[in-house]
Amino acid sequence: MTHLIDDGRPIFQQIAERIEDDIIEGSLLEEQQVPSTNQFASFYKINPATAAKGVNLLVDEGILYKKRGIGMFVTEGARTKVLEKRKEQFYEQYVLTMIQEAKKLGMTIDQLTEMVQRGGRKHD
Repeated sequence: MTHLIDDGRPIFQQIAERIEDDIIEGSLLEEQQVPSTNQFASFYKINPATAAKGVNLLVDEGILYKKRGIGMFVTEGARTKVLEKRKEQFYEQYVLTMIQEAKKLGMTIDQLTEMVQRGGRKHD
């Protein structure tokens, strides 16, 4: 776990995203137990209720599930769910914005595609 960055977003949302990142990166595997809300609260120096809100957000999305009396666990298929969610967010936040800006500049989709490919080659 890395420390949260206070970027203006609610802390509970940052907790949920940190757990999602760990699932994507493979440091949290399907059916593996996640840290308790008290562990999150202690590590990030936040209120346990705030940590619980972040965890419960992922429960509501079917990413985590609760084993009564034991704790929270990563759902089977969670990595796929998180990847699909993040891809959709990427599309909405970056791709649509990029296309709108390209249109303002009078660029064609082919020109935009060429720029993206050129940028990809620079970072290979």
